Amino acid sequence: MKKAWWWAAGVALVAVAAVLGVVQSHGGAGLWPWTAANAEKAKSGSNGDKAPKAEKSAKAPDKAASAPPLEFQAREIVKPAWAPMPVTLTFSGVLTAPSTATVRSKVGGTLQSLGVQEGSRVRAGQLIGRVDAAEAATRVAERTAMVESARASLAQAERTLAQNESLAAQRFIAPAAVESSRSAVEAARAQLSAAQASLSTTQLSLAEAAIVAPISGIVAKRHVLPGEKIGMEQQVVTIVDLRELEMAGLVATHEVGRLAPGMAVTVQVEGVDQPVSGRIARIAPAAEPGSRAIGVTVLLPNPQERLRAGQYGMAQVKVGDDKPRLTLPDAAIMSSAGQHQVWTLDAGVLRRRSVTLGRQDTASGRVEVVEGLPESAQVLAARYDNLREGARALVVAAAPAKAASGSVASPSAAASR
Repeated sequence: MKKAWWWAAGVALVAVAAVLGVVQSHGGAGLWPWTAANAEKAKSGSNGDKAPKAEKSAKAPDKAASAPPLEFQAREIVKPAWAPMPVTLTFSGVLTAPSTATVRSKVGGTLQSLGVQEGSRVRAGQLIGRVDAAEAATRVAERTAMVESARASLAQAERTLAQNESLAAQRFIAPAAVESSRSAVEAARAQLSAAQASLSTTQLSLAEAAIVAPISGIVAKRHVLPGEKIGMEQQVVTIVDLRELEMAGLVATHEVGRLAPGMAVTVQVEGVDQPVSGRIARIAPAAEPGSRAIGVTVLLPNPQERLRAGQYGMAQVKVGDDKPRLTLPDAAIMSSAGQHQVWTLDAGVLRRRSVTLGRQDTASGRVEVVEGLPESAQVLAARYDNLREGARALVVAAAPAKAASGSVASPSAAASR
């Protein structure tokens, strides 16, 4: 029995020793914290893990510093240039025909005929209609009778005056009777003159029963129809002359000082492909109440009558500049957070500068730089994506072997600036 017990104890010790040997072989330093060897091994194992990370972080700056510089061609770099910046003033308005005539009836009566339609072309002095002049003819006959009556009264007064003068010479009547006869003659003569004037007026109205076009042009509107009863001064037709049109617009008070009569104007009329050339005819002397704007009238020659009154037009006046300004191409300007910026090449390093802009000339594609950029600056001529502040860059004369890391913005992106 005692011998069996010793045999079991020996087996147990061997098993424990085997287990401990396996743990020790797998780096179980934590199982032997009381031994110096295990502590040293654990320390060296921890440092062994951190050493590669430190070496990797130390190599990162060296890699950024050794990155190749961006290369730009000489044509991709521009410098600010001094140039005048003309301003284009824009205003709009409706085309009107200044030569417009409204034909009215000079006599009352029935409109017998009207030989024109809307759109008909007429000449100055052309007979276009007639009013029934029966009433006017009756008045002419009446005024003629009044003239004859006044003439007879004058003859009678003259005979009476002659008789009274003969009697006064023989002292049969008093001198006062002669003076009275003379006054009667003068009164009769005045009545005859009035009757003759009334007859002439009536005869003139009879002649005006014919409706005549006062100007050459096109009938824009008929106000009455044949057979209608019309009165004196009633509208019959409206005639417009389209050979010259006007466009009246409003210009702000702070800009109108740049304009003057006679300046050339380009007008884009709705429905017309090509712009129309004109000139400023006149400028109003005072601003419109409540608008702080002054009226400007543009005269548009229209010999072929392609334009029509009532069309809408947009006028542009190019005002010159009397001094040079520091300018850049419009494509070099970018916008970020409401600020205008440009990329510059400063001592081989890319820098982003904020600039303040002024005038802009869409025709030349240039914009004025008021401040924020020296005259000697080297500016990227186009907008690029993915550029980094402080990145190294250089200018090459030939085509670059390595393209810049940023790609030129698309035209749509450039337009969204």
